[in-house]
Amino acid sequence: MDAELVAVVAAIALTVGFSYTNGFHDAANAIATSVSTRALSIRAALALAAVGNLAGSFFGAKVAKTVGAGIVQLPPGITALTVVCCGLLGAIGWNLLTWYFGLPSSSSHALVGGLVGATLPAAGVVLWGGIVEDVVLPMLISPLLGFALGYLLMLAVLWTFRRGHPKKLNRGFRIAQTCSAAAMAVGHGMQDAAKSMGIVVLALVAGGYQRDWDIPIWVYFLISAVLAAGTYSGGRRIIATLGRKVIDLRPPEGFAAEATASSVLYVAALGFGAPISTTHTITSAIMGAGATRRFSAVRWGTAGNIVGGWVLTFPAAGLVAALFSWPLVAATT
Repeated sequence: MDAELVAVVAAIALTVGFSYTNGFHDAANAIATSVSTRALSIRAALALAAVGNLAGSFFGAKVAKTVGAGIVQLPPGITALTVVCCGLLGAIGWNLLTWYFGLPSSSSHALVGGLVGATLPAAGVVLWGGIVEDVVLPMLISPLLGFALGYLLMLAVLWTFRRGHPKKLNRGFRIAQTCSAAAMAVGHGMQDAAKSMGIVVLALVAGGYQRDWDIPIWVYFLISAVLAAGTYSGGRRIIATLGRKVIDLRPPEGFAAEATASSVLYVAALGFGAPISTTHTITSAIMGAGATRRFSAVRWGTAGNIVGGWVLTFPAAGLVAALFSWPLVAATT
């Protein structure tokens, strides 16, 4: 078995590992609101999220191409594959650290940061224009959209059902949350499964096993199945942070947050192929929906810690990846 084949297999194996951590790390994105409002049991919600992730992965080809071809250009051969592996190690390390502390950071930006950090010591080309256009701007716009649209949708819900009986409304919105949580899970699959698929295709191209950026069918099934398995394995630490520590959610607010976030994810993935953060979008939508009660209802201290994690994700994952890449790339060149 030659060195390039070993490196391709290693890159795919690490992508599988990243997808698994992404699953249990980001399970809360789709289900935290439904669990916290008791619309779904945690087991039922995790199963729903796993199935939704699996289904959504088949609609994420645009996002996969952006991640695989629009972030970095790597020198051919073993060096490129080493960079991919080091980028994945940086992203996995950050995912595990933030999961341990129950901090809902972005796996997407950890992956992009890891790729950039690993590329810099390897004489590769970082496509900064693509990163600004496809990563940084969506990273800034999607939380603002999530907050504003979550706030407006919740206002519309409050006005429409202002004469409704609270107990009946809560019961109805718990049922509606089953649909909105499913939509959120599909959107997560469109985004996060697609990013991992893009990395597998990048490894195949770098190793000379593929010339174009089309996703082989086996990659769809492999990554989506692993992401679904990771999702089902849990994510209770982050569920507690999103579902209870930011704001005490009620069913109407949970529905508004999920409906808003899934809509933003769909437009970004299907319309623009932009790899936005599921975490950023749902967290900001939760804040927006909760702020209609009163702004002090949102625990802004916890929200500030989450935002701090967002800011640190890209450089922290990049730094870890660079520390791996520097010696390993030198050893393979």
